[in-house]
Amino acid sequence: MRILAARLNHETNTFSPVPTPLASFEPKYDGDARTFGTGSNTAFGAFVDYATKRDADLITPLAATANPSGPCPDDVFEALIAPLLRAVAGGVDVILLDLHGAMVSQGHEDCEGELLARIRALAPDVPLGVALDLHGNISAKIVENCDCIVGFKTYPHIDMYATGAHVTRIIEAMLSDGLRPHMALSHPPMLPHTLKMNTEVDCAMTDLIAQARAAEGKNGVLAATVFGGFGLSDIAVAGLSIVTVATATDKATSLANELARSAWDRREDFVYVEQPLAQSLQEARSAADQPGTGPVLLLDHGDNCMSGGSCDNMDVLAAALAEGMDGIIAGPICDPELVATLTQAGPGATVDVTLGNKAIAKGFIAPQPPLPLRGKVTGCSDGRYVVTGPIYTGQTCDMGRAVVLQTPQATILITERPHEPWDLGVFTSAGIDPLKARYLILKSRMYCRPVFSPLSRAMIECASGGITSSDYSLFSFERLTRPIYPLDSITGWPA
Repeated sequence: MRILAARLNHETNTFSPVPTPLASFEPKYDGDARTFGTGSNTAFGAFVDYATKRDADLITPLAATANPSGPCPDDVFEALIAPLLRAVAGGVDVILLDLHGAMVSQGHEDCEGELLARIRALAPDVPLGVALDLHGNISAKIVENCDCIVGFKTYPHIDMYATGAHVTRIIEAMLSDGLRPHMALSHPPMLPHTLKMNTEVDCAMTDLIAQARAAEGKNGVLAATVFGGFGLSDIAVAGLSIVTVATATDKATSLANELARSAWDRREDFVYVEQPLAQSLQEARSAADQPGTGPVLLLDHGDNCMSGGSCDNMDVLAAALAEGMDGIIAGPICDPELVATLTQAGPGATVDVTLGNKAIAKGFIAPQPPLPLRGKVTGCSDGRYVVTGPIYTGQTCDMGRAVVLQTPQATILITERPHEPWDLGVFTSAGIDPLKARYLILKSRMYCRPVFSPLSRAMIECASGGITSSDYSLFSFERLTRPIYPLDSITGWPA
């Protein structure tokens, strides 16, 4: 048996000014792709294990993942999918794909749907299973061009491998028992906020997912996924959707509609209302004076790398400095021009510089002027470190060159690339101990939490005017299907 397994992941923020060249995907092909997948906590890793257990001829034409950023050029999308399509055209018996569900190129607002349609044209009868991210924006084109879809049920995502294994169980039943899955899609007009999808706390999202889990394995239901969607993508189908897989169409449709209705009834619970930044900083001051150990963690979720943020918005840091707060450690802040300048100046140099607020996003509010600072360069590094866990444990990360600037109030880590602070190594690799901070400012929404939250005395979410803001009024939506809640008032859904 010839099993094709591949991975292509990108969550596209269509408003983001961060470019997405081919190199950002770090594509791996054939044997290198298989090596990447083997033992990894990804759906692709589960696919590799499944093929190995089946003693199949495993074909791995591609493993490519880019951090969230702006739409990729069409030639990049074509270059990525070309080896995959060639492999399908060569003849395979099973196709297993680890995709995201919210990838956009300059010419395709539904890259996953486009890819699956092309695969179906080449292999119309080959069993095709797909694993998707909880933040996928799911189109009818995606659903119509595969046999089964299973999405993550956790955020932060820790069940990637389990999701892939779920896909393989359905595919195995197709191969061994003659199963013919039926799928249904329901797309209530909702654009949830990402900060309302945290499955580590009790909320509407965890309730919906529990309802989906309870339905699986009963009444012919093979899988049920609540996709929160990715609201920072200006495409027609952005938003919450439900995908169900069952042994009959009526069973899949009934459950999809039931879950969609439950989501709609809880729609207000998916709205995140930002509090004013000044109020957040006042809370931070109060928290710092309370008993406890560790820094007060300030999350600049409006400039979150893992949602396409540029990591150069200075709103939170500038406001904290203006308030007279000190003992601050902040970063990583992306400013490649300044990194070059400070690297040339070298450790020990005292410099007057302007930091951040240099990435301009089309169709978005203009940032404030760059932040003027006077400080000393206290360290330079190559920006590389190995993750100690619990997310991406053992993976080597590269922030580009990194420089440390020390000012009277703050120690600032400045890097060449936007980078998610998901490990202490982000700071320790540059000679900074983040736990010595009074206030630790991170450009993050969710992925920093498993590491930094247990080590902090308090955590406060801070609003900024960055490209990943939860304030939808900052975004100029043009392609999004309207009306949609909470942008619009809607009555009478479903009709």
